[in-house]
Amino acid sequence: MNFKLVRRTLLCAFSVLAWALALPPHAGAQPASRPPIEAFFQNPAFAGGEMSPTGAHVALLVASKTTGRIQLVVVDTAKFTAKAIASYTDGDINSVHWISDKRLVYSVYDFKAGIGERANYVSPGLFAVDFDGTGDKQLARLDWGMERSVGDRQLMDPTTRFVAATNNVNSDDIFVTQARFSDTTHELEALTLYRLNTRTGIASPYNRPGKSTAWYMDAKDVPRATVTEEAGRGAVYYLDPEKNQWTKLVEYDAVTGEDRMTPIGFAPDGSLFVRQQRGAAGTSALYQYDFKARAVDPAPVVGVAGHDFRGQLLSDGKRLLGIRYVSDAEATAWFDPELKQLQATIDKALPGAVNRLDVPDRAETPVVLVQSFSDANPGTYYIYNRQTGKFTELGQVMPGIDAKQMGQRDFVRYKARDGLDIPAWLTLPPGAKGRKLPLVVLVHGGPYIGASSWEWKAESQFLATRGYAVLEPDFRGTRGYGMRHFRAGWKQWGLAMQHDLADGARWAVDKGIAEPSRICIAGASYGGYATLMGLVNDPDLYRCGVEWAGVTDIDLMYSVTWSDFGSEFKTYGMPVLVGDREKDAEQLKATSPLLQASRIKQPLLMAYGGADRRVPIVHGVRFRDAVQKTNPAVEWIEYTDEGHGWLNPKTRVDFWSRVEKFLDKNIGAKP
Repeated sequence: MNFKLVRRTLLCAFSVLAWALALPPHAGAQPASRPPIEAFFQNPAFAGGEMSPTGAHVALLVASKTTGRIQLVVVDTAKFTAKAIASYTDGDINSVHWISDKRLVYSVYDFKAGIGERANYVSPGLFAVDFDGTGDKQLARLDWGMERSVGDRQLMDPTTRFVAATNNVNSDDIFVTQARFSDTTHELEALTLYRLNTRTGIASPYNRPGKSTAWYMDAKDVPRATVTEEAGRGAVYYLDPEKNQWTKLVEYDAVTGEDRMTPIGFAPDGSLFVRQQRGAAGTSALYQYDFKARAVDPAPVVGVAGHDFRGQLLSDGKRLLGIRYVSDAEATAWFDPELKQLQATIDKALPGAVNRLDVPDRAETPVVLVQSFSDANPGTYYIYNRQTGKFTELGQVMPGIDAKQMGQRDFVRYKARDGLDIPAWLTLPPGAKGRKLPLVVLVHGGPYIGASSWEWKAESQFLATRGYAVLEPDFRGTRGYGMRHFRAGWKQWGLAMQHDLADGARWAVDKGIAEPSRICIAGASYGGYATLMGLVNDPDLYRCGVEWAGVTDIDLMYSVTWSDFGSEFKTYGMPVLVGDREKDAEQLKATSPLLQASRIKQPLLMAYGGADRRVPIVHGVRFRDAVQKTNPAVEWIEYTDEGHGWLNPKTRVDFWSRVEKFLDKNIGAKP
């Protein structure tokens, strides 16, 4: 696929900016009682923004009014004029970063195609352009074909990814990584760091102490720390400024994360901040690393009881301004008094929402960019003027979504049968009082992924607007709640992890939220596996199941060689987290949905992508053929060009319209 760059100038008074950039008008008319399905599963109309270093401009990713493609637009924050500086007829700009007050870098992706339709386009590439639309340059290739020359230089390969800009305000350089993959298994081996000039295309590599997977630069633009992983072991290395040699700070188990120390970043004064686990529950917090003692400080900088630290440092290149972190919701701990007061002012003006501030690094204007979002609002972007106290709305992420029509999403906890505390998210239909509702237990994939947070989620809100209560358990094994919660899920596929889901459904029944005769289980990937095992283990609890891209047999995860499960994970990860293929063979058989297919009698909806390499379609085909021998109520959907999840909006709309009909038929929602 060859993206065709289309540049056009949009200079306009801000009073007509919303029209020029195809931004939604402010809500006025009364909404319909049920938002259409397309409103939930279309691509965002507004995909993000970033302030320039001085705040003179803001870069926005906005859907074109004519093509629907995401384009790069720069807005003057004083005059409120806008200019579209990069746009493609067959692709979308999916990320943008300022590297100076004059220059930006961006990447491109096709948000309207499934993974199978991208056979000739497997990389987002890398491009640079000045804020006025001049000086554009392609830096990395989009595909894996023959290398293409630009003048007397070659483009960087398709694995090139942006890492960071420099702290030099006059520099056109950036830091990028280039991936090296195994010739035999095609899995990632290492990331090499380069310093790349965005005008000349000249790139200079840095030496690494091993198979680096992450890099961290200090305020002087020196790659000061790197993380390596090899043979199931991880390590953090530090480039000693006196000896100019890499020194190993810590080594740990890369699979389980025990004894892990993860760099978060360097403060402008050179201090290194890291995430590390402490205490009986093993929850992690943010600490400062003491280089003299070669140890982490005893007192945390930021920690939230019951939650692992997830966050980032916020600085202006001279000072550490604050820490942005996520517990059950996102928050910012500002160290700067003025910014702390500014956050309080904006929170008061925009209540009931998370208000993320993007503050210029070297502010020369009184404006900040505000992204405001909640469980009911996918996101609205504003420019806030600190001098006048005025907000100027730039656009809404999903303009077809009206917050008044959405359900309420709350963080809850319940006890599993063995006493373990299970965190979960409960979304109720708009206006519902939570009594005797049809319930969908929606199971996340992974399963060893990070915990969810308080934000708008298309799938759960769609189901809520159709009259369903939605329970999303963060069952044992889910990361984000400490090592104890994570470790409790080891080798518990189909066992205690499964019990956590059933216990959540019964909790909802006991609380009067769910009608016991109208409960369905649903999920993708691991969630698909859990759906099938839920129908096997608890036939009296679940009346139906919906699974897509689901694992149907653990042994297939080992044996299917064309999946993208790497040999490292199969060798070091799966035997510990899922089960050893030989030592735990009987357990894996007993918890295989494929081998238990004849026990499933409930209605079942299955969907798979023909181009899925994470859970190849053989999982679905074998299970479909087995279950249909004894169960006539099985619906099968195959999306030929989709991978592990639905990338094409048309696929998402089609799939969820089928889910809606399936659920209404089997557990009878009454909106």
